[in-house]
Amino acid sequence: MGLEIKDLSVEIGGSQPLRRLSLTLEPGNIVGLVGPNGSGKSTALRCVYRSLQPTGGAVHVDGIDITTLTYRDSARRVAALPQDPVTDLDFTVAEAVAMGRTPHRGRGRPMTARDRRICVDSMRHMDVLHLADRGILSLSGGERQRVLIARALAQTPRVLVLDEPTNHLDLHHRLALLRLLRRTGLSVLVVLHDLNLAAAVCDTVAVMSDGLLVAAGTPSRVLTTSLLRDVFEVEATIVRHPVTDVPQILFDLSEES
Repeated sequence: MGLEIKDLSVEIGGSQPLRRLSLTLEPGNIVGLVGPNGSGKSTALRCVYRSLQPTGGAVHVDGIDITTLTYRDSARRVAALPQDPVTDLDFTVAEAVAMGRTPHRGRGRPMTARDRRICVDSMRHMDVLHLADRGILSLSGGERQRVLIARALAQTPRVLVLDEPTNHLDLHHRLALLRLLRRTGLSVLVVLHDLNLAAAVCDTVAVMSDGLLVAAGTPSRVLTTSLLRDVFEVEATIVRHPVTDVPQILFDLSEES
């Protein structure tokens, strides 16, 4: 049944960074949230992975309101990569990824053979298996980002929530991650600032502006010159990729008048 967001709203200090957001993600679908800075994208994600309590609306996973679940049970269903993950402690890469299995293990229960296999597979998918014994604080920003995504994959969730997952990644690993997301079979809700990447990987692009959902649909339907002008205040030309036929955005870098 996937993920369903119903009329989600957040009010903080008299302001409303998120207003009545509704989205549905079927299993295996990738929905990309795009929009200018401060448009409500990360606020929406924080409500989905329960780091922020909405003031209105609800989030359902497989038909279940996540607020009725224990945090452990919701972590079995939803895994997240936050925008600014905390990595202050120098765990090894293997230890950091193994934390993804915590919701599936009883208190004090050791890792099973299945747990270890899942962790190894997750590290292999994110090309960090060769770093397993390295301290996470010794890694580059891109390597650390891949470890944190591997940890989320190790949770074996139903829903994967990613806030700017391509940050710090080089081109090879950025494309590898997007290909992996297509293969997971998970419901994926992802914030991306690169609209061309969003067009390439997402089944649905949901455009946010000033806390509101202003457009949602296939990349071909949503990513238009008029929307880019109205929402992002940029001039651009839309062309078609010669192989995939998805829209590609060519930005006008000439001086503004």
